[in-house]
Amino acid sequence: MSTTATLATLSDSDRLADPNWWRQASVYQIYPRSFSDSNGDGIGDLKGITAKVPYLKSLGIDAVWLSPFYPSALADGGYDVDDYRDVDPKLGTLADFDEMAKAMHAAGIKLIADIVPNHSSDRHEWFKEALASPKGSPARDRYIFRDGKGPNGEFPPSDWDSVFGGPAWERITEPDGTPGQWYMHIFAKEQPDLNWANREIREDFLKTLRFWSDRGVDGFRVDVAHALTKDLTEPLLSKLELSAANTGVDGFDDGSHPFWDRDEVHEIYTEWREVFNEYNPPRTAVAEAWVHASRRARYASPEGLGQAFNFDLLQADFNAAEYKEIITRNLAEAAATGASSTWVFSNHDVVRHATRYGLPQVSKAKAGAKGQDGKDWLLAGGPADQLDTDLGERRARAATLLMLAVPGSAYLYQGEELGLQEVADIPESERQDPSFFRNRGVEVGRDGCRVPLPWKVDGPSFGFGDGGAHLPQPEWFSKYAVEAQDGAEGSTLELYRAALKLRRELQTGEELTWHETGNPEVLHFSRPNGWQSVTNFGDTAVELPAGTVLVSSAPLEGSTLPANTTAWLRAGDQA
Repeated sequence: MSTTATLATLSDSDRLADPNWWRQASVYQIYPRSFSDSNGDGIGDLKGITAKVPYLKSLGIDAVWLSPFYPSALADGGYDVDDYRDVDPKLGTLADFDEMAKAMHAAGIKLIADIVPNHSSDRHEWFKEALASPKGSPARDRYIFRDGKGPNGEFPPSDWDSVFGGPAWERITEPDGTPGQWYMHIFAKEQPDLNWANREIREDFLKTLRFWSDRGVDGFRVDVAHALTKDLTEPLLSKLELSAANTGVDGFDDGSHPFWDRDEVHEIYTEWREVFNEYNPPRTAVAEAWVHASRRARYASPEGLGQAFNFDLLQADFNAAEYKEIITRNLAEAAATGASSTWVFSNHDVVRHATRYGLPQVSKAKAGAKGQDGKDWLLAGGPADQLDTDLGERRARAATLLMLAVPGSAYLYQGEELGLQEVADIPESERQDPSFFRNRGVEVGRDGCRVPLPWKVDGPSFGFGDGGAHLPQPEWFSKYAVEAQDGAEGSTLELYRAALKLRRELQTGEELTWHETGNPEVLHFSRPNGWQSVTNFGDTAVELPAGTVLVSSAPLEGSTLPANTTAWLRAGDQA
């Protein structure tokens, strides 16, 4: 398909066969354990997803990104993988996976699988073999083991911290019962880092890519794509030395960090691209790579993964100038490299944007949400006096409608189409995220955005399943339920459906043209095919340009655009 073709002219089968489908796709992220529970055990599963394929089709998305569904002890929400080529029995079977993939494809929906290459779980057969094997063995070489410091190796090899808090090294007990070596884990101690200098690791992941591609997976979301390769040449730098050497605004920008964003990681993705291109259409990939903006393009290279997540809007304030700068810069980078931009406001790791935008100040921390006093709103239990839910919902709707008008792929997180707010007041006894327990009092964790979805206005889990839910759902979920919004004029669900349908019909090319508005609070741009997007970031209504209104994020006031509202127009008569 040429980049100037209209997506609406393609049938579902044509879209599935289109090698460029990903460039301007609408991708819906499913966190399987919190989407739909088919057997009433409180945990979402693959059969539950299959049963909701008609809902996904009605939403108008192009693809589903499925967060990890592999066997796991859930030390990190499924990102601690026991077996990369199987399904967690709590979620279903490989046959259930095949049935789900078949149902999605029948509905014209692509399937993107999450893959977690930086680390396995500590229950993986390889790691169990490493613990049972001696120092220097091939089994140990699949991971990153080092001798400790001190006379008896009692201190870790370096003072590095884990992302989840605490040390990045864990000491093992040797097979003979004596204290032994240390292994590296950038995340939880149940997630030992794999040694990507070992050829066996590289070959096995190529096998995994083919395994899922052969089962109908159309692409992969690559978890922590910037951390696979490491330089652990002795002596290891200290935290202080790393901080002193940090030359980048958003981190190291020269590939010299010992484990983040090293240049040689792209050798791995070049091999992956060769596997992707064995298929017709080629399998796609998107990198989760929190890297300096100047280095993002390497992950999105056509010779590599093809796309990389752009989290700039996710971290931005609701501000017209900031949005315009981010959009302009990222579209220019994409055009220069042949990649396609990606846009996202919410996912399984961050506070839902309907909540972030309802606070007096939006945090630029990737998982935080701060109130006017600068303190973490979630750590205080989400005090209601700091949150304006109406304002948050209004801004979130406006921001999403603007995002859906911008060229590139739009990534949506389950429940945002319902306008769901973050669940702040989860009791400590019910929490699951390791970052809460490892960073107690500093980070509240990500459970609040992972609470199971409400499908019905009542019932033991608001229709999530016949039983309860693995994370507690608040009573106020009732008004956000699919049942309450389905067919309801002006609901957030119906706004998403209308916008995604129009997006397919209108989306052409990968360009936009900015128009001067004379008002710094208003962004106005046009797209090929004669349509426009206008967003009012201000607190007062503004005049709409000439055009016929196609959809708006809030009711219009005659020919004016209210505060915190986006509208799409087609050139023509005055609105």
